[in-house]
Amino acid sequence: MKLIVNADDYGLWKHNSRAIAEAMNKGLITDTTMMATGEWFNEAVALAKKEGFDDRIGIHFNLTEGEPLTEKMKNCPMFVENGKFHKHPDRLHPLTKEEEEAVYAELSAQVKKIKDAGIDITHADSHHHIHTGPFLIQTFLLVCQDEGIEKIRLHRNFGIIPFYKKIIKKHFNKNLFREGMKTTDYFGSLEDALGCGLPDGITELMVHPDYDKDGILIDRVEFDDGIPAGDPLSRLEKFSGEERITYRSL
Repeated sequence: MKLIVNADDYGLWKHNSRAIAEAMNKGLITDTTMMATGEWFNEAVALAKKEGFDDRIGIHFNLTEGEPLTEKMKNCPMFVENGKFHKHPDRLHPLTKEEEEAVYAELSAQVKKIKDAGIDITHADSHHHIHTGPFLIQTFLLVCQDEGIEKIRLHRNFGIIPFYKKIIKKHFNKNLFREGMKTTDYFGSLEDALGCGLPDGITELMVHPDYDKDGILIDRVEFDDGIPAGDPLSRLEKFSGEERITYRSL
């Protein structure tokens, strides 16, 4: 067994970005993925360089929250309303040519912003798993291939999953292999691992480090009256005996 623990949403807000840096320093996580559209982007870049984990940062592609970087996307109602992502794009909607062009331009701009900040992107995933949309994945893969990003997150494939979803996810993941992308063998959440154990192979666990109302480092699963809530991130210590690797070494 080999384990990657990736923290999503780096750069999104100040509080969660500081929590990710603390989790990295404590050895709880191995990697993180950065949001080019995050409100704390510049500060997060500086923090990563200061703390020495800027070589373990991937891209957290975003089409669902905050403000787009490109004018094409700002004028794309499938994703944007009043200048901001509206969080509920129809993932089962076939894209028009104009929508494909807007998605490609936006994702490419997000890559450029991170690269221009001096970050060598190690891998890719996405906010709210938007890259797993059946009519979106090919555009995501095209951007990755054009930008030299060779590693990408799987569709969740361990834990408790309904049978029909297993079929969909298996087909999606096989397509990643056919397109020449490198992936882990398994992907799931910390809850999946705690409930079902780690499968035999290379597994990525997704976490969302943050601080709760008492300042405890947690894996955020929700907000309670605007305050992050979840269980202690220290639960990752259950897997401290497993070999840790990074996406860069995958």
